[in-house]
Formats: sequence, structure tokens, C-alpha cells
Amino acid sequence: MTANTYDLTQGNILKKLLLVALPIMGTQLMQMAYNLTDMFWLGRMPNSVSAVAAGGLGGMFLWLGMALMMIGRMGAEIGTSQNLGRGDADTARGYAQDSTRIAFILGILYGLVLITLAGPLVSLLQVKEPNVFENTCAYLRIVGLGIPLAYASAAITGMFNGAGNSKLGFWANATGLLVNMILDPLMILSLGWGVRGAAVATIIAQGMVLVLFIGFAKRHPQRPFENFHFLGHMDPKRIGQILRWSLPVALESGAFTALAMVVTGMVSAWYGETAVAVQRVGSQIESLSWLIGGGFSSAVTAFIGQNYGARKWGRIRRGYRISLSVLLAWEVLVTLLMLLGGRFLFSLFLREPPLILDMGATYLRILAGSQIFLALEEACAGTFRGLGKTLPPSLSSITANLLRPLLCWWFTQWMGLNGLWMGITVSGALRGIFVFLWYTLYEKQIPLIDEPAQAITG
Repeated sequence: MTANTYDLTQGNILKKLLLVALPIMGTQLMQMAYNLTDMFWLGRMPNSVSAVAAGGLGGMFLWLGMALMMIGRMGAEIGTSQNLGRGDADTARGYAQDSTRIAFILGILYGLVLITLAGPLVSLLQVKEPNVFENTCAYLRIVGLGIPLAYASAAITGMFNGAGNSKLGFWANATGLLVNMILDPLMILSLGWGVRGAAVATIIAQGMVLVLFIGFAKRHPQRPFENFHFLGHMDPKRIGQILRWSLPVALESGAFTALAMVVTGMVSAWYGETAVAVQRVGSQIESLSWLIGGGFSSAVTAFIGQNYGARKWGRIRRGYRISLSVLLAWEVLVTLLMLLGGRFLFSLFLREPPLILDMGATYLRILAGSQIFLALEEACAGTFRGLGKTLPPSLSSITANLLRPLLCWWFTQWMGLNGLWMGITVSGALRGIFVFLWYTLYEKQIPLIDEPAQAITG
């Protein structure tokens, strides 16, 4: 371990997990705040439902792009944590640098796709209202410019997380959120740019975050490595290992989002913009659950990765159980909030007739049924990824999500719109069940006795 690394292989396990997890969860909450800030101010426009629907539909393609973003982040997170765990800082830095470079290239490519193919992409969602269609296309063409910035930032975030120092990522994203919160009302309402203003504010904030990240990586006293280089030659062997780690996660993310977009298309085609707005706002509120869970899961990945590199199997077993307990406690609280406070939460973002608020409250009450299972998914997925075994959680997720459209269609036959929400809930529960069973079986292969650290081949 280097002096600038937060060593997760020693000391109180819960304390170490929280040391990494709290800043990551704070960063995830800020990501939710980015989205909710846009929803909040778009909801104050005269045509609020159309504006929120357009921003939500555009956000689906940003969500789809998370698949490519995960390639850089997972490569940096796993490569950094495992190699620092075995004391090889040079190799860890190589993985961090190459992951960032891959992420930036992929960001350029996906950004060009959004800019040049906005119209055909939005058509896939079966948008009927011309105003919503036009605004969604405009939103995508603008945010496409910022995709490379966001991708590179995600990879550097993975580097900091893997090194156990997630606080720097928190402060960079906090600055970006502040910029976004200042610019949103100015550009959306004062300048009258509407959905386009939300997109411009987003890319300015993304640019600010990347500048800070590069500065932290190069000059901050607590940076993980000396001589971090954003640009440079990439090692083919490291690229191969990064892809082996990250492609299952990328496919999982892409499949999840693509199938969610199929469901959104069903909502739009069958029930119109009001139902799309309800789903969009509801999913942002629900993200309180999965963003926090995902943030803690990233901390689990860093913790397990460092201890895997150090071959401390006992800490890996205990870390998994402690993580699962913490996540279960959190999801119980979220479940209660969604059951009891759904209508109030919706009223913060949509100033619409009571009927729409009632629809939103019903949406959250139905989705509350899957939150406990999310704890199983995030604890097991984080542990698997820290071990470098990214395929099991990804296959579990993809399998469950492939059932989602079918479940949604089936439930709508006797529940109407609420059947769509029920299909989402059941498929989410299946994800957690599948990966929990897989990890329970796999854990029997983990040694009971610690051993000396050794070179990691993936």
C-alpha cells in the first residue's frame, strides 16, 4: 500500500466500509440531485408534463450509455483495488490510466451517436406528442457533447474508489452539482430555454467535474499515484483484462436499460405522456434506493478487491455479511418511505391534478415490494466484482430483466397501468434472488485460511 492509499485490508471492517461508502453514497445522492434538479425546474414550466416527459425520455439514452461508461469505471475500480491490495502501485496506476483513456474514447463515440441519430433513437420510444419528440431530440443533441467528459470522470472515480479514497470524488461531484443547481433555473426559466437549458447546464457541470478530477489525480496530496497521465499509450494486455472484467457489467447495464426502454415505450404507446411523466419522476424518487445501494456496492467492490489482492479470505467473508446487513437495514427504511410518503414526494416535482399524484403514489407503493431484494443484489454483486468475477451478477441481472417486458405485458392484462409497475417490481425481485443464490453456492469455494498476497492474473 502507498502512503496515499486508504488501506482496507486492516482494521474494523464496518468502519472501513463506511469510510469508502459514505462519500460514494453522497456522490450517488448528488447524481440523483442532478436529475431531480432538472425535474424540479422543468416541472415549473407552463407545459410541465411535456417538459418532464422530454427530459425523462432523453435521460433514458443517457442511462443506456451507462453500459459503455461502466467499462472504464469497472476497469479502474477492480484493477486499482486488487493491485494495490497486493502492493503493486505501478500496475494499479496502469489500469487506472488505461481505463480512463478507454472511457474517453468510448464517450466520444457514444456522444456522436446521440448527436447524429437523435431523431431515429427517440422514434424507438414511440413518442406521439410532437412537442415531446422535438424537445427530446434537442436534449440529446446537446448532452451528447458532454458524454466524453462524464465517461472520463467515471473512470477516475473508479480509480479513487478502488484506492479507498472516495472523498475526492465526492468533492468534485459536489462542485458540479452546485454549478448545475445555479445554472438550471437561469437557463430553464429565466432564459426560457426549457429542456435545452437543462442540457446546457448539465454539460457545463460535467466539464467542471472532469477538470477537478484531473487536477486531483495529478496534484492532490491524497492522490493514489504519482505521475497520473490522462493521455498516453495503452497496454494491450491491460486492455484485454479491463474488457474481461467490465464487459459483463456493461452488457448487464445495457440490457437493463434497453429493456427498461421497451417498457417505457409500452407506457408511452398505451397510456401517453402523463404515464411517462409519472414513471420518470417515480424512477427518480426510487433512485434513492438503488443509487445508495449501488454506492455501497462500489465500496464493497473496493473492500473485497483490496482484500482479494492481499488474500485475506476471512475479511472477505465477514465484509460480505456486514455489507448485506447494512444494505438490508437501508432498504427497509426506503420501503417504508415509498409506502407511506409517495404522494408527498410526487407533489414536490409535479404541480398537477390530484389524480396524477395518486398515480405516482400507487407507482411507488408497488415498487416498494422489490426494495429488500435490491439489498441482496448489491451486496452479492459488489462482492463478486471485487473478486474479479463479474459474470455471475451480470448473468443474473440480464436473465431477470429479459423477463421484464413479458411480465409487464402479462400483468397489464388484468391490472392495467399498474400491471406495468408490477412487472418492474417482480423482475427486480428476481434479480436479487438469482444472484443471492449464486453467491451462496460460490462462497463455498472461498478458502477459509488467509494466504500470502500474489500476482493477480484476473
